[in-house]
Amino acid sequence: MNENQRKESQQVQTANSSDKKSAKDYSKYFEQVITAPSLKDAKKRGKEEVKYHNDFSIPEEFRGMGEGRKFYIRTYGCQMNEHDTEVMAGIFLALGYEPTDNTEDANVILLNTCAIRENAENKVFGELGHLKALKLEKPDLLIGVCGCMSQEESVVNKILKTYQQVDMIFGTHNIHRLPNILHEAYMSKEMVVEVWSKEGDVIENLPKVRRGNIKAWVNIMYGCDKFCTYCIVPFTRGKERSRRPEEIIHEVRQLAAQGYQEVTLLGQNVNAYGKDLEAMNYGLGDLMDELRKINIPRIRFTTSHPRDFDDYLIEVLAKGGNLMNHIHLPVQSGSTDVLKIMARKYTREQYIELVRKIKAAIPNVALTTDIIVGYPNETDEQFEETLSLYREVGYELAYTFIYSPREGTPAAKMQDNVPMEVKKERLQRLNALVNQLSLEAMKKHEGQIVDVLVEGESKNNPEVLAGYTSRNKLVNFKAPKSTIGKIIKVKITEARTWSLNGEMVEEFEPVEVN
Repeated sequence: MNENQRKESQQVQTANSSDKKSAKDYSKYFEQVITAPSLKDAKKRGKEEVKYHNDFSIPEEFRGMGEGRKFYIRTYGCQMNEHDTEVMAGIFLALGYEPTDNTEDANVILLNTCAIRENAENKVFGELGHLKALKLEKPDLLIGVCGCMSQEESVVNKILKTYQQVDMIFGTHNIHRLPNILHEAYMSKEMVVEVWSKEGDVIENLPKVRRGNIKAWVNIMYGCDKFCTYCIVPFTRGKERSRRPEEIIHEVRQLAAQGYQEVTLLGQNVNAYGKDLEAMNYGLGDLMDELRKINIPRIRFTTSHPRDFDDYLIEVLAKGGNLMNHIHLPVQSGSTDVLKIMARKYTREQYIELVRKIKAAIPNVALTTDIIVGYPNETDEQFEETLSLYREVGYELAYTFIYSPREGTPAAKMQDNVPMEVKKERLQRLNALVNQLSLEAMKKHEGQIVDVLVEGESKNNPEVLAGYTSRNKLVNFKAPKSTIGKIIKVKITEARTWSLNGEMVEEFEPVEVN
């Protein structure tokens, strides 16, 4: 914890434990010590040295805190949030808590939140409303809000004013402080708020409870410095901070030794990895080149930004092996003019040239993307440019969204002048194209034999197993449960828009005896 963080933390805790202010008074106090997200303030990234800590441990005075108690974490949002939940679950277990999947059995409930869209925030506020009755039944229950929403001052003030059943709020930069925050929540009669607006540390050696033993997330960096005008992430996750290569390589080697079959490298802007590592000329391409030598069958990464997708990374990915031939490359719009308003810092032509390079080096690559429709000032012609780009690139899947403003971002100050009915019509047309090209891509797999990592039972039929190909296509098929966690060969018999059906191919054909 740096000196500013320590002072801020002490101020907030003093407001909770000593002053015992009312929620209204405390909200005013909170506004004085927490900086609201703003483009002007957030761009003051500063030159502070990133501090690395690899000595995390549970303070002795907190050991056993959770004995006889259970915790429940509900996760909203992206893979980074999922990974944060794994870390918090690890800390809970280290404190002696037991997990539960039932809120009624829990002694501590955490909502790990997402701020990227208004709909995600509304779900959290709705859940907090539902938990009020449970809090009345169990006054000793602790309810906490963490994650990206907690980094927004407007959200915290709303919780302080409206949701008195919440006991603690903490942000994305101080998850490692969970034991202290829990202790303070047990001891204090007021809501405990610990949200750091200034970050800079990388905490290693955090315990984790991974979901399953087949696929694993590995965080390689934190934060984003791109400041796309629509995006709240640079405010909620802070500046770009890379983990040291040796720590990442060690973690992946451990996962390989434990039998994991697939690792996904995570970062808000994953291919900006290494740019902040002083005295090192080391990027994502260098890291992937080292990781591909580790005996783990599959390695992926997400999410990349076109601006940071360099030629060396393409060269390394083209080596194949355990580096998967699926790349998620968000474009957001096919119009150079809209991209400029979004502050994406590349043109349509530059993006297409990047795609050309990738396809030339990796001919069998599967490209997927993100697209926003109805951005402020987007014209019909500009939307048509998005459709034509989609066809030209030949994406195999896209995550599509209607633009909605996020408070604190530059775009929120723009006039949201595309009518909702127009936004919906554009989304409908785009999704029709997405569906069409997705089915065409799937049809190419019919009759092929593909390698599938078997992840478990299908969601719709326990008699059917499901898994993913190297190109990230979902496959459903019948096979023995003993194949779960293994990579097997499956012959594709039917292509659907979003998935494939197939049948397991026996590894050894029976020998005919004459």
